[in-house]
Amino acid sequence: MGTGTVLAVCAAGRDVVLKGIGPSAIDKRALSGRAEVGELGLVADHQRNRRHHGGVDQAVYAYSEPEARRWSEELGRELPYGWFGENLRIDGIGVSDAHVGEQWRVGDDGLVLEVTIPRVPCRTFAEWAGEPRWVKRFVNRADFGAYLRVLRPGTVAAGDTVEVIHRPGHGVTARHLLIGTDPDALRTLLAADDLPAKVRREATRILARSAPLDDAAGQGAAHNL
Repeated sequence: MGTGTVLAVCAAGRDVVLKGIGPSAIDKRALSGRAEVGELGLVADHQRNRRHHGGVDQAVYAYSEPEARRWSEELGRELPYGWFGENLRIDGIGVSDAHVGEQWRVGDDGLVLEVTIPRVPCRTFAEWAGEPRWVKRFVNRADFGAYLRVLRPGTVAAGDTVEVIHRPGHGVTARHLLIGTDPDALRTLLAADDLPAKVRREATRILARSAPLDDAAGQGAAHNL
């Protein structure tokens, strides 16, 4: 089903103070050696606001190396590991296009992660990036990366293999949970019994947003009969 490689493991060793925001843990830096990962993410890391940037359903944030390179080329500057606030920079797997509920075995120390929701760009990220219209540009590109929950704790280090060991059949990706997808696929996703709360919330929101379009399409079809 696919394999990739962890290029870097990143954590915030200190807060950075952002104008109009205050202290933030977005400034992640690459770690050396193996890092312990528990239910709430990297033990060496911390989040200032666990409601939006942490908790069991957003324990680890991964970003794709090809997506990072595209931004680096567009912005004309180097974007080092951790710049996106990610814990894992990964190559070989399309992180934003990973399926919700997809499970990854990382390394050989037992770590298993599960894809939950995409990263939603916010004011903190915009201030950190220092680029004009950053949130809008990031949303338009839709290379969001993905949050993951920890199904089995372990350790991780740069160079570890990422192996996709399970992929559900609903077809809904992390990217789709922000830009929308086939309503029928979302209904299939929502039928799952063990869906994390944040995934259920996002899928329900996107489905509700698409409902007027479904109604309009149905009325159009009826009018044509």
